[in-house]
Amino acid sequence: MLEQKDKMGGISVPHEVQEKLAVERFYYDNKIVKMFAYATIFWGAIGMLAGLLAAIQLYLPGANFDTAETTFGRVRPVHTNAVIFAFVGNGIFMGVYYSLQRLCKARMFSDKLSKVHFWGWQLIIVAGAVTLLAGYTTGKEYAELEWPIDILITIVWVLFGINMFGTILKRRESHLYVAIWFYIATWVTVAMLHIVNSFEIPFSAFKSYSWYAGVQDALVQWWYGHNAVAFFLTTPYLGLMYYFLPKAANRPVYSYRLSIIHFWALIFIYIWAGPHHLLYTALPDWAQSLGVVFSVMLIAPSWGGMLNGLFTLRGAWDKVREDPVLKFMVVAVTCYGMATFEGPMLSLKSVNAISHFTDWTIAHVHVGALGWNGFLTFGVLYWIIPKIFNTTLYSRKLANTHFWIGTIGIVLYVVPMYWAGFTQATMWKSFTEEGTLTYQFLETVTHIESMYVLRSIGGTVFISGVFLMVYNLFKTVKSGNLVANEAAEAAPLARHQIIAHSDKHWHRWIERRPVQMLVFSLIAVAIGGVLEIVPTFLIKSNVPTIASVKPYTPLELQGRDIYVANGCYTCHSQMIRPFRDEVARYGEYSKAGEFIYDHPFQWGSKRTGPDLARVGGKYPDSWHYNHMMDPRIMSPGSIMPPYAWMLDKQLDTSSTGARIRAMQKLGVPYPEGYDKIANQDLMKQANEIKANLKKDKIETSSTTEIVALIAYLQRLGVDIKKTDDAAVLP
Repeated sequence: MLEQKDKMGGISVPHEVQEKLAVERFYYDNKIVKMFAYATIFWGAIGMLAGLLAAIQLYLPGANFDTAETTFGRVRPVHTNAVIFAFVGNGIFMGVYYSLQRLCKARMFSDKLSKVHFWGWQLIIVAGAVTLLAGYTTGKEYAELEWPIDILITIVWVLFGINMFGTILKRRESHLYVAIWFYIATWVTVAMLHIVNSFEIPFSAFKSYSWYAGVQDALVQWWYGHNAVAFFLTTPYLGLMYYFLPKAANRPVYSYRLSIIHFWALIFIYIWAGPHHLLYTALPDWAQSLGVVFSVMLIAPSWGGMLNGLFTLRGAWDKVREDPVLKFMVVAVTCYGMATFEGPMLSLKSVNAISHFTDWTIAHVHVGALGWNGFLTFGVLYWIIPKIFNTTLYSRKLANTHFWIGTIGIVLYVVPMYWAGFTQATMWKSFTEEGTLTYQFLETVTHIESMYVLRSIGGTVFISGVFLMVYNLFKTVKSGNLVANEAAEAAPLARHQIIAHSDKHWHRWIERRPVQMLVFSLIAVAIGGVLEIVPTFLIKSNVPTIASVKPYTPLELQGRDIYVANGCYTCHSQMIRPFRDEVARYGEYSKAGEFIYDHPFQWGSKRTGPDLARVGGKYPDSWHYNHMMDPRIMSPGSIMPPYAWMLDKQLDTSSTGARIRAMQKLGVPYPEGYDKIANQDLMKQANEIKANLKKDKIETSSTTEIVALIAYLQRLGVDIKKTDDAAVLP
């Protein structure tokens, strides 16, 4: 045992010292582990079913069920939040609560805090799902939850941190094993990301505007979005890998030194890579270049971690053939390696020019989500449940079957998405010999519908494996009894008795000091964020203003909020990149100064529908009315869901003043006192749209949501067109 601890970076204590230390009896809390395990399984099934529904909606518009709450734009963020924060989140806590107690040789700091953490997190999940389906969203990917839930997340996360650090501080082991390093870095970095990205101005009980606007909002959001992947979907799972993979293989971690390099290089470099989500956009070039450089550098520490995991299995590969736990973990680590190679590759500008806004990105994300997070979670569940119920797995054969079903499901999911992404990019950029675009945008959508069908089949296969696991684990639980309080013994930590040579290696010093580990981790991750974000706020040339760009009118502001509430950004971008095909298809490429009043930005990350940055004035009001009533009337073959309820649903004009006041606090230059008369301008513009619709034999009320949405859509790009027109005047 001592030999294994040495190889994993532990500290050996002479036998004569051990004999002087009194052995204490204590109990591990397995009940909280069981609760998080059950939540992981439950929310995993729910989140994946929501994803399957969203996948089906992309080729079967009827699956949107003609209601606001079940449209793709609202279901998709429910799916992403459920998988990330409900499935993976509970999986993290399950693994941390199990491993931390054993690595520290101590029960969790507070049973009461453990329970508050559990129920608080489940409340966040339920509140998030309900509010997102109801249309309360910030409109920022992976950070859609509104301000009251953001506050609750902060409180629960702090309580988790207190419980975790309390346990570490009362530990009976001097040295902090590598898994704990990743847990600490996860906690401090997620706290930083969440707080900085969640600055917002509320104007009602469930609605707010982002503190940041346009370019700055985009940079902060993808600094958060990329590092939510890094520090919620990656670093805690690396911690789980470093604990559960050696346990399952009964082998020490391959290299202690490599784990040190892996940890510090990863957390320092990862935080810089966010801007690679915004290549060729209105983000300043220097920020884009920084994102590319650090993204490419990420390959080294990421693959260092992958190899450290796989080499741990040296001498144990014969067990992989039989043990389903190791099978899941090996494929999980391999998928981690694949995703962390592809990510830097996609950050190269030449590759990103092809991949961005296409389904290639969807394939890339799901290699990590299904393979890395999904399979590692399954492996941990198959390992933990029999342990805490003091039994054996009900059926290894069923678990192995689950492994092969899941693997086939991943392949059936990602291969069609790669194919669809390459097809989209090729068709979008295709020109005729005469120099005109070969395909209309809708043709590029209908051409890949079969790929969407195959994707949903792959998802169905993957989920069927999950339900097989549910049955297997249910039978396992029935065959055993929960060891709620698992007995353990260890000598108390006596710092004055730790031998001096433990500090000879520089990293041993910090491994014994969790507070210093937290502080150094925070410094490592804060440097990149500060150096990338602060200059965009302090140096005006990063976001040059455009004189013709004016604030949204009250009706347009209301329409924009309807657009955001319905998740239109999940299918439509508002960012024209400086490429020949995009300029030919959509109009003049986007400039930083045209987004200065956009709280939040709406650049999007996927084009299932065409870009809307210059759609204003392109079609008459009646076209938009009919298109929202039934997209297939105006665009035969469209996969967009109808939004017919907007034709009758009344606009909440009572909130107009509050919206204007919130925008004024954010620096939008509405005249003083404008909030009191804003509805007058709103009605004037609404009546003009009503009159335009009447000319085309469409009767509607001035205060319906469709009128406000039309006002917003007709505004998009108009200010820039004015600039272009002025440029050609004599």
